[in-house]
Amino acid sequence: MLDYFALGLLVFVAITFFYGIIAIHDIPYEISKHRNHPHQDAIHVAGWVSLFTLHVLWPFLWIWATLYREDRGWGFGTSGRDTKMEELYLKIDELESRLNQLESQGDK
Repeated sequence: MLDYFALGLLVFVAITFFYGIIAIHDIPYEISKHRNHPHQDAIHVAGWVSLFTLHVLWPFLWIWATLYREDRGWGFGTSGRDTKMEELYLKIDELESRLNQLESQGDK
């Protein structure tokens, strides 16, 4: 009886371990899917390839998946704040010219 229990426990641990590895390897893909990453299919395929390379690629996939965010892109170069500041400067210039125009009309 104890032999069957040990065998059942061994099979349960092996299946749980196998499922755990599959679930862990898919974490970068889930991150990329949540962030609407433009390369999510490539990350998913590379995750499966990393199973055959003993997860050597997996930390790089994690980094690749977390670099991109939909609201700020890759985070390199000019950010969205720079373009918003340019828009604000243009609006300020436009308001100053309108104010000068109104002041000149009031002086007449």
